[in-house]
Amino acid sequence: MNATTNPPLVTGKLLRIALWVAQVLLAVAFCGAGLTKLLTPIPQLSHMMPWTGTLPETFVRFIALVDLAGGLGILLPSLTRIRPGLSVLAALGCVALQVLAIGFHLSRGEASVLPLNFVLLPLSAFVLWGRSKRAPIAART
Repeated sequence: MNATTNPPLVTGKLLRIALWVAQVLLAVAFCGAGLTKLLTPIPQLSHMMPWTGTLPETFVRFIALVDLAGGLGILLPSLTRIRPGLSVLAALGCVALQVLAIGFHLSRGEASVLPLNFVLLPLSAFVLWGRSKRAPIAART
């Protein structure tokens, strides 16, 4: 192979396994957070997540739907191979969501809630990179 040709998109089994594990973990985390924020009454939710008690309920429920969409979107299109590129877009959305969440919590002096964001951010970025560049999933034909 000469220096001007690109290497094929063949990847190792370990990378593909790591991507699936990351996608499942992200789906569980985002869907779990989304369902919790969507179904738990705000007074009870504010005991678990104090910031939810200081914002309008509509905004908290909107964030719940965004979390849920991210969790479903990062896994289901890849799993079903129906429009798997949507998983890449969902991963991009999850990266953006985590960057915004980090900024939000820092602006409110809530550094104690950031560890989860600092786990979800690189996992989302890994899926974004892996599924867009190194191990994309082919659509069903």
